[in-house]
Amino acid sequence: MTIAGKINALVISIAVAAGCILTATVLLLGYSSAREQIIKQSANLVQSQPQLQVAIYLKDFNELRATLQDILQSSPAIVYAIARDQTGLELNRAEQADMQEYESTAFADIRGNTSVVETSLTPRRGSFSGGTAGALNLPGSELVWDLTVPVLSVVNPLDENLDREMLGAALASARSASSLHVVGYVQIGISRSQLLKGLVPTVLVVMGVAMAFILLCSVFSRHMARRITAPFAVIKRMADDISSGAAVQTRGLESSGEFKEVVALLNTIIAGLNTYKTRMDVDHQLLSMKVEERTSQLSKRNEELSEAVKQVTETKDRLRKLAYYDSLTGLPNRRLFTEQLDLLLRLGRRNKEMLALLFLDLDNFKRINDSLGHSSGDLLLREVAKRLARCVRNSDVIAHYVEPGSQIDVSRLGGDEFTVVLNQLDSIDSAGMVAQRLLDTLTQPITIEGHDLVVTPSIGIAVAQADGTETVEGLLKAADTAMYHAKSSGKNKFMFYSSDMDAAGVERLKLENELRKALENKGLALHYQVQVDTLTGTVTGAEALMRWPHDELGMVPPFKFIPLAEEMGLIGAVGEWGLEEACRQMVELQSLGLDLPKVSVNVSALQFTRSFIRHVSETLATTGLRPRRLQLELTEGIMMDNKEDIVRALNDLKEQGVQLSIDDFGTGYSSLSYLSRFPLDELKIDRSFVIDFDKSQNDASLVTAIIAMARSMRLHLVAEGVETREQYHFLRNNGASIIQGYLFSKPVPFEELKALLAPGYFKEQIDELNAR
Repeated sequence: MTIAGKINALVISIAVAAGCILTATVLLLGYSSAREQIIKQSANLVQSQPQLQVAIYLKDFNELRATLQDILQSSPAIVYAIARDQTGLELNRAEQADMQEYESTAFADIRGNTSVVETSLTPRRGSFSGGTAGALNLPGSELVWDLTVPVLSVVNPLDENLDREMLGAALASARSASSLHVVGYVQIGISRSQLLKGLVPTVLVVMGVAMAFILLCSVFSRHMARRITAPFAVIKRMADDISSGAAVQTRGLESSGEFKEVVALLNTIIAGLNTYKTRMDVDHQLLSMKVEERTSQLSKRNEELSEAVKQVTETKDRLRKLAYYDSLTGLPNRRLFTEQLDLLLRLGRRNKEMLALLFLDLDNFKRINDSLGHSSGDLLLREVAKRLARCVRNSDVIAHYVEPGSQIDVSRLGGDEFTVVLNQLDSIDSAGMVAQRLLDTLTQPITIEGHDLVVTPSIGIAVAQADGTETVEGLLKAADTAMYHAKSSGKNKFMFYSSDMDAAGVERLKLENELRKALENKGLALHYQVQVDTLTGTVTGAEALMRWPHDELGMVPPFKFIPLAEEMGLIGAVGEWGLEEACRQMVELQSLGLDLPKVSVNVSALQFTRSFIRHVSETLATTGLRPRRLQLELTEGIMMDNKEDIVRALNDLKEQGVQLSIDDFGTGYSSLSYLSRFPLDELKIDRSFVIDFDKSQNDASLVTAIIAMARSMRLHLVAEGVETREQYHFLRNNGASIIQGYLFSKPVPFEELKALLAPGYFKEQIDELNAR
């Protein structure tokens, strides 16, 4: 379609839409006005017929029919009129001559909820013929408005034996009557199609006006479209001029200033293109000259490339040097370390000098990586490297024991392992003093991404004597062995290597293998220590404690094999087994009818991960143990992280119904902030405070403060490690009623636990304690 055609179609469409809207508006307003007028006219006509009151009362059917005929003839839109008594019973009717009998509707449905003295108007549909639906050929059933007008009279329709004269007298005195009565109703049917038929002339006039308006708009649009689109033919000629490269003429556009400007612009562009073509020809010639010039420059470039090859060779040499240094910390790496150590050992043998190797490993570094991320761990390693280098090379103590010019160096072997080499030592004590200086330096807090971290090292020291029998591998192994002994002895310390450690190392390796087999063969066991409510004498819970029955070593306590499991990476499997076994045995107690409200299971900081949370849910579902009967005892190290994922994990456990407890409260980096933020249920007072309450006033005050704090925060409280009557009375007097310790029972196997759950088992013992 052309542009002119589109403009004509748009204008005509708008005109047609406007005509339709005008016609519909006139029709709607006319229909509403005609309906209201006939309703008002019919109601007035009924109320103005005094003889209608007498005819309804006397049931004068002839009079009624004559009156109804008058109403029917008052408007062609009225298709029927019906007279009814005050109960709605039909007395007589009048209908249009060409109208068939319609389906009657109950009078109560017609009136609806309208008051008896009010006029009602109810629409309904029915099948009609003649002058109704056929009048305008409306499809479907015809819509008729049922108008019911009450007939009011001074005569009470319930009064009997009144003749026409008496009624006439009553009507004559209507002005003096104090009240009116409804003697009947007149139902008038108003046809919608007849109302619309009366509006046909008006609608036709409006439609004629609309058609005239549409025609006028069509003529005007066609004229304007021709004027608007006339320049496009000229533009086409201009396009032909442009394609041929000739100047554009303004033929047919002399009267249009805008098109004159366009023509001038196009002519400018064409002239510019011709100029550009000429310039391109010149540039082509210049390019040929440049090619010749570049050819001479290439020979010079060859010389420059030769120089670049030389520089690359030197760079490779520098890269080879970089291969000897750690990219993260800038310290010598293992390769350079071994070469330096080998050289120093040979020099020591030649000069009969003593040399010491310090092997450092950061304690719990993996937890920092897991908690804060590897980027934070890398920043921590860089700061540790700086402190080690600064401490060793600027140490006044070392300067006192080592001659000037001695070789002292720090290296990073990998991960969180560092080495310090000291040569030309005059005594072994100087190496110990350096190690102590390293410990003091590293224990100072380090701020990493807003977190104040305290990292401690375990240091192993191996000394190469003047006899020179040591090798690089042997010295490194000896220092590594001493470091592991320092770590297993409590960490944050240094130890010198001795030959006895080799046997201990073999024993440790053997213990690691046997622990792995014990886990695979289910060789571990759980012992339970009950928690007794001293107010009622009942057992409120039991703590599940891990035990390892060993064929040769006997019962291995957890403080020996739990750290070993953490170092071996088995703590997750050990913890999961302990959780499953404790839940299974709790269900077994319930099946035996023994009441144990809850069982407490210890959770290692290395074990507390998202997979562990899922495992708790799976274990509860598998064993069928109710979540509220399981309590997880968490260390303060877990709470220290205070990360959003830790908070979400604890909230997930609480939503499952699992109870949460803080174990050994007060021994770590306690903070009131995590007590208020985390969804905890219980605090456990560490046994060290309970044991030393009578030896240290600070410990006694601390226990009292913890009890008061737990009460104020509505947390349950358990005091563990209670062994004496004095400890018992101290805790009872200060409000701690839940006791766990050897005073009531040591940790016992599962079978022995059953006897302790008998009702009132500890009642007699508690009464005896309270009596003293």
